Amino acid sequence: MKTPALKNKQGLGSPAELKYPMIAIALAFIYIASGFIAPKDPSGFNLNGFSELPVLHGGRVKPLDTVARTSLLMLRGKQTLRIGERRQSASEWLLDALYFPQRSDSAPLFEIDDPDVLGSLGILQSSNRYYSFDAISPSLTAVEQQAQMADQVKPDQRSRFQRSIIKLQSRVMLYQKLQNTIQVMGEDHIVQNLRNLGLNARDKTGPDAAHMLEHYQFLAMAAEFRPLPDQHAGSNQNNWSSVGQGILNSIAAGKANEMALDYAVMGDAYRSGDSAAFNGALSDLQNKMKGLIPEELFRVKFEKGFNQVEPFYRAMALYLCVFLLTLFSWFSPKGTLRSAAFYLILFTFAVHTTGLASRMVIQGRPPVTNLYSSAIFVGWMAVLLAAILERLYKNGMGNVVGSVIGFSTLIIAHHLAVEGDTLEMMRAVLDSNFWLATHVVCITIGYSSTFLAGFLAIVYIIRRRFSAVWDSETADSLERMVYGIVCFSAFFSFLGTVLGGIWADQSWGRFWGWDPKENGALMIVLWNAFILHARMGGIADQKKTMLLAVFGNVITALSWFGVNMLGIGLHSYGFMDQAFVWLTAFSVSQIAIIALGAWPDHYDLQPKTLRKI
Repeated sequence: MKTPALKNKQGLGSPAELKYPMIAIALAFIYIASGFIAPKDPSGFNLNGFSELPVLHGGRVKPLDTVARTSLLMLRGKQTLRIGERRQSASEWLLDALYFPQRSDSAPLFEIDDPDVLGSLGILQSSNRYYSFDAISPSLTAVEQQAQMADQVKPDQRSRFQRSIIKLQSRVMLYQKLQNTIQVMGEDHIVQNLRNLGLNARDKTGPDAAHMLEHYQFLAMAAEFRPLPDQHAGSNQNNWSSVGQGILNSIAAGKANEMALDYAVMGDAYRSGDSAAFNGALSDLQNKMKGLIPEELFRVKFEKGFNQVEPFYRAMALYLCVFLLTLFSWFSPKGTLRSAAFYLILFTFAVHTTGLASRMVIQGRPPVTNLYSSAIFVGWMAVLLAAILERLYKNGMGNVVGSVIGFSTLIIAHHLAVEGDTLEMMRAVLDSNFWLATHVVCITIGYSSTFLAGFLAIVYIIRRRFSAVWDSETADSLERMVYGIVCFSAFFSFLGTVLGGIWADQSWGRFWGWDPKENGALMIVLWNAFILHARMGGIADQKKTMLLAVFGNVITALSWFGVNMLGIGLHSYGFMDQAFVWLTAFSVSQIAIIALGAWPDHYDLQPKTLRKI
């Protein structure tokens, strides 16, 4: 008697049926592994080593690679710069900004899309939205004056032009501070200037010396970051110096600052195209750093590798592949494509998890610390729950909804990154790992699960309306999914809201203050409770339960982004035009889906029953 082949949990048996899952995982692995290969620069300059140099910026120690990427994102909205047919990396651009301003000033760097701002610069609006510093520099005085006047207006009362002009002014200031961090903008022959200053002598009374002292005093004040650590500097701001301050301190001590001199040698070598001298000075600087801050160097190199791999960007592409695989699986007679999608979403979830854990290692904080990380975590939790649902029901619904939410939240996080360093230091009131790991995580789990229930309900509505193979089994399985997830969401939303009240009492001396964020959190709790009571009390049948779940998306979006980005308050970042547009568009789309689902169909004519769950 022939023994039948044992099937695995996804319904696969023979090696031939495992072919598609194995191919999907292998290709995904190659795609992720390619991110570990650092691109080689044909110029011969050790850009990788330069980008790993540690600096103190924004209250924490980070690699120059992070400074370059976040700065370029804030200025241009992208992490690369295209000059003609050549694509320049963020580190290459930063080298130009620090050492070769004549070249960086001519690059199309500043993203300006407001027609009134362009008019104030004397630039005609065109399809191009990137402009060089050279193009806008003749009108910088007018920009500064307009920004000063706009700054007098309360943030919630500013016009679109006023917000845009303030934003442009802040970008120009960031760019100019970067240019005056290592050397005074336009300065040449830095090494010779330092030698002329005579760092080994204490008497600096000559006219040239007085001019140079003033020169470095300006450099100390204008610097965007501090690249010079003292012994065992760690992340203590008092133990890091700007180049200007480091030189002034060395003058007072009568002893040259060797690391400042290394940065100067690198600058002269870079401008002259001498890669050997540049790499030699860089190597000397790295060796000095190893003796001073070995622990910080490890974390900085780890962060540089994290930036290079870009796990969230790659996970975003893989989630899209999961979605497409699942769609194709619905037209395939066998379950191999669906199974391939399931294993691929598990692999992608592992990549997503690795990225989330890496951020926790770098920052030394729980997973959610700001709006950016909340988007990362919302997607992560939703994918986890969706994968569990797919494992239980094996119908592709978990794959579709998990991939859509994972992709969407990572897209949101990608656009939030343009606001600055996503691993920023905590404000004093938020500086509590305990509350970040309890209240914030619970609230964010509530966001994730409410969105998951809402998107499952969207699948129900669309398939009920348009699918030719809609049946009661599929409908019932989706109903059970939504019901279970809403129960899960109600619990964590309620728990997170209570914990938030306790934290508020400790921080501000009151449990509840009717802050918009508090009201938004309460609305999620009440709405989930309403769905459960309506379902159990017989008020809402299967279809109405789904419509209520979809509206939960609107409430959650308003609580998550509406409060944070459309108002001014304890939990707000200020009014943002783009946030208003996208939030409005999302809300309208959800209401349109509810209207589509509420429109009577032929299933409504059948006898209605309420299934106990």
